[in-house]
Amino acid sequence: MNLIYDQGSSLKLKKFLEQKYGAISNTLLFLDSATEPFGEQAEVTMRTNFWGTLWVCHALLPILRHNARVVNVSSFVSKKSLDQCSPELQAKCEELCLLMGEFVQAAQAGDNTAQGWPNTAYGTTKIGVTVLSRIQARVLTETRPGDGILLNACCPGWVRTDMAGPNATKSPEEGAETPVCLAMLPEGAKEPHGQLVWDKTVQEW
Repeated sequence: MNLIYDQGSSLKLKKFLEQKYGAISNTLLFLDSATEPFGEQAEVTMRTNFWGTLWVCHALLPILRHNARVVNVSSFVSKKSLDQCSPELQAKCEELCLLMGEFVQAAQAGDNTAQGWPNTAYGTTKIGVTVLSRIQARVLTETRPGDGILLNACCPGWVRTDMAGPNATKSPEEGAETPVCLAMLPEGAKEPHGQLVWDKTVQEW
């Protein structure tokens, strides 16, 4: 069972963590050479990257302990893809879940570019993850202001994986540096929070 793809498994993970610890993945999708229809790629990629992240966070954020660190894996492609969106879509990013569904529907209908979307399923889903992270961070600040929880999105870089291929510029160990850095932010740290971080540097968004 692919954990992040399935909402039920997210809830099972929450139950397991609560029972065992009291509180408190990388998924191969489509290669550039994929021959599946773009609408199918959009649906599966959105379900995995965006909805899967949302489901896991929805299940686990309520049981985070004080000073927890949350790192959602996004991509620098999200900013490039956002730049390719029409100005109207860029202005509506907080209508996030609805927009992500609209992208899939547009891709399935074959008119995503006509509606102002970029022609990349991966990049669009990572827009969703990055904006979701900003929204989640704001909610944590409002609902648990004294708990010291920090939540960020990060880009690990172009890492040599089955998906990126052997020509990618970073080893898996190098790709892990930024996520681990964010996960290990010391107790008492106030930032970054709700940011997109790449090469250990906060990116303008």
